[in-house]
Amino acid sequence: MHVLGINALFHDPAAALITDGRVVAAAEEERFSRRKHGKRPVPFSAWELPGQSARWCLEQAGLAPCDLDAVAYSYDPALARPAEHMGLHDPWDHLRQEYARQAPQFLAEALPGLDPAKVRFVPHHVAHAASAGPVSPYPDCAVLVLDGRGECGSHLAGRYTNRELTVLATQQLPHSLGLFYEDLTDHLGFLRSSDEFKVMALASYGTPRFADRLRAYVHADDRGGFTARPVPWPDLVPARRAGGDWSQDHADLAASAQLCLEEAVLALARWLREHTGEEALTMAGGVALNCVANTRLWRESGFRHVWVQPAAGDAGTALGAAAHVAGQKDALEPMPTAALGRGWSDAELRTWLERAAVPYEEPDDIAETAAQVLAEDGIVGWFQGRSEYGPRALGHRSLLAHPGRAANLERLNAVKGREEFRPVAPMVLAERAAGIFDGPLPSPHMLFVHRVAGDWKARIPAVVHVDGTARVQTVDRAQEPLVARMLDGFERRTGLPVVVNTSLNTAGRPMVDDPRDALECFGSAPVDLLVLGPFAVRRGRAFA
Repeated sequence: MHVLGINALFHDPAAALITDGRVVAAAEEERFSRRKHGKRPVPFSAWELPGQSARWCLEQAGLAPCDLDAVAYSYDPALARPAEHMGLHDPWDHLRQEYARQAPQFLAEALPGLDPAKVRFVPHHVAHAASAGPVSPYPDCAVLVLDGRGECGSHLAGRYTNRELTVLATQQLPHSLGLFYEDLTDHLGFLRSSDEFKVMALASYGTPRFADRLRAYVHADDRGGFTARPVPWPDLVPARRAGGDWSQDHADLAASAQLCLEEAVLALARWLREHTGEEALTMAGGVALNCVANTRLWRESGFRHVWVQPAAGDAGTALGAAAHVAGQKDALEPMPTAALGRGWSDAELRTWLERAAVPYEEPDDIAETAAQVLAEDGIVGWFQGRSEYGPRALGHRSLLAHPGRAANLERLNAVKGREEFRPVAPMVLAERAAGIFDGPLPSPHMLFVHRVAGDWKARIPAVVHVDGTARVQTVDRAQEPLVARMLDGFERRTGLPVVVNTSLNTAGRPMVDDPRDALECFGSAPVDLLVLGPFAVRRGRAFA
């Protein structure tokens, strides 16, 4: 059975393909269109479909649209109510709902040969849940979904038994932890539905002195739900102008909201643990990208395992919708990796380099070449294998640097055009992580924060956040042998088993996806070495 999943209605449009219960491909439209997040989450963009990523998924499997058994669309307009009935103030939301109702026809136009009758609507939060529970390593698990909004809710709590979902609790709009955090993001001068991670980073610079006042607006109840009323943010702290300087008041407000979010999510998880008795918690929805909250759940919720979908935001609902429909006929296999996007053969990469007319070399071991440049404090653009599904660079489309130079945090933020308060992450072999980092291990998807051991803080200062934590990515030697060799080579030269890893892109641009993107990024940013598969391009030679 071939099922194509589609996310399109709000933001982060994406497509995913499941064949005979196995995830074959998944990609976000932004990687093709080069528009960050694909589009803005406004009603007027709801008609836009992930046409390029959908067509690529089919090509990856050698399928035509007529070969599909179903197309799963991650929203069900039949469940929606008028915006004013849900306490939302969006006079154009009816337009979004009409576009959703017409999705089968839009999809048939975008994918010629598709029978629109094959399109199935999957409730948004069910799609989120199915992107986590049934494709996680745990066939029996609890599942927690939290985001901005779906059809008429913002939360789902349930359990999977033999990969079958039972819903235990939901939360109706307008109460939404995701919208609470989005509103603060906007108040702090960042882009809502995009920059929430910046608020999480800024929170580490503050103290939660506004938490008591915020708890009057945001708190969990004892029924598996919560209250999240609109907060009069200007009464607490004046708004920050976009692009302006941030103040201690702004950091304290971020810290207060972050604490209230953590408390509410922790209460929801504890309720779910009590009502399911499950050992494993799986999570999805945009709120599940809050790694600080995820770590509190791991430490305090009572669950033995916490697994977060690496594409936890709306992009992941493409996979979840496909999994929900495919799981009704086929036994689903666990998600094998986050590297589900485009990849190129060595021959194809060589053709790209020759077409670009840049000098390149093919060293005996590209991992050792990269390790040498890193050890000499160079910045390396690392482009290997298939691209990542989700917002994290996990060693396929990465910028790498030396973690022992404290100045490399500022240097990388300057290279990428990012705010100075944002951290970068450590990449470490899974077998070395426990001696350096305290937190949930392994951590292959960079979705938790870990305390850095005291004696290591001074050795790898570039990856230590102001609060003494780091958002770790562990590397499995068997799954990522090339990355492992690079880490080994770097440690032999420096004594450090850690390398800085951040996404290969500059501010406001999607992560690099194809070789052209990589070459353009290399040409516009002070990167010392670009690694494309087995090939190396050095700045001095390329721009001599």
